[in-house]
Amino acid sequence: MKQQLPKPKKVVLAYSGGLDTSIIIPWLKENYGCEVVAVIGDVGQQEDLEAARKKALATGASTAVIEDLREEFVRDFIWPTLRAGAVYEHTYLLGTSMARPIIAKRQAEIALKLGADGLSHGCTGKGNDQVRFELAYKAIAPDLQIIAPWREWDIDSREDAIAYAQKHNVQVEQSKKNIYSRDRNIWHLSHEGGELEDPANAPVEAMWQWISSPENAPDKAEEVEIGFASGTPVSVNGTKLGPVELLNKLNEIAAKHGVGRTDLVENRLVGMKSRGAYETPGGTLLIKAHQELERLTIDRETAHFQQALSDRYAELVYNGVWFSTLRESLDGFFSVAQKYVTGTVGLKLWKSTLNVTSRKSPFSLYRADLASFTMGRYNPQDAEGFINLFALPVTVRPRGKADSAKS
Repeated sequence: MKQQLPKPKKVVLAYSGGLDTSIIIPWLKENYGCEVVAVIGDVGQQEDLEAARKKALATGASTAVIEDLREEFVRDFIWPTLRAGAVYEHTYLLGTSMARPIIAKRQAEIALKLGADGLSHGCTGKGNDQVRFELAYKAIAPDLQIIAPWREWDIDSREDAIAYAQKHNVQVEQSKKNIYSRDRNIWHLSHEGGELEDPANAPVEAMWQWISSPENAPDKAEEVEIGFASGTPVSVNGTKLGPVELLNKLNEIAAKHGVGRTDLVENRLVGMKSRGAYETPGGTLLIKAHQELERLTIDRETAHFQQALSDRYAELVYNGVWFSTLRESLDGFFSVAQKYVTGTVGLKLWKSTLNVTSRKSPFSLYRADLASFTMGRYNPQDAEGFINLFALPVTVRPRGKADSAKS
């Protein structure tokens, strides 16, 4: 039997102003009789956060604060994940997965500072985000009680949530005609629900909100050059930019040209498959450019070895295990492996297509005198001995069979 804990007196809620968290404030006050502090993390979601703050106060929060996390989010969460080459199941660029830990971290820090005894979030009991939030809570404020309303209340669907909001005079954007669950930050915009719940259905064009369709993208192609220093993006078209400026610039370019839409079925940590559509404009450019610069500057053994570590890093981020010794240790590996991933990569964008136009690095391992069709410094006769040794495992067995047949 689950231990009955005393009801917390002050709960700090991760608040977005969306459907779920909008109804959680009156629900917490109604069911726990506690003070509610709303924390709004600005991770570049391009929303009216001041309106959300006022809405939190209007629906019962005693305090509502906006925390600008954009610089820290890009610098300390997105860039390390990019340097690790982490892409979940080879497709998902981890937009929501990276954002949850930083929001939960600041929320927990504020709760400790205010002397609160509870933390709460609006994640459903089916999704990955509940794990991501709560693992961060446990890493930073392990003694605080966690309240996950979706695991407690009798609201079973978004339609029920809308009805609860209407009953309590809480204004929400969702309606039964616009039922998508969305999450946006400076890296991506995700869509779930509606027709996407059937993998046989194509996303309707009206669902996409950020990236242009190929039909509406400019007829003229555009080229962009991205500069890196030790695996970290530092410039666009020769101009050095800070993390937020750089990502915003690439988002603008890629979105205009229709680059960065993804529709996928993924394996959730909690056990089921889910279907989502993602818009990751600048991130798509950065992943591609980073991969191409790695091909030029990382030796074969390191490149092949880090593929497995990249997959593991992606799993850790997706599963919400950001605050772990293993992830930090992998950062140590990638900081060394990325030491020479410095240079520029040129990309050409045209109507949702993305092609590489140039790769340059002072640490390039590509040597034209070795790779060209002219022999140059390469002695082809060296290949014979190499092939004989390399082939030993495949030649010993048939020879052994032949010798056995003779005896």
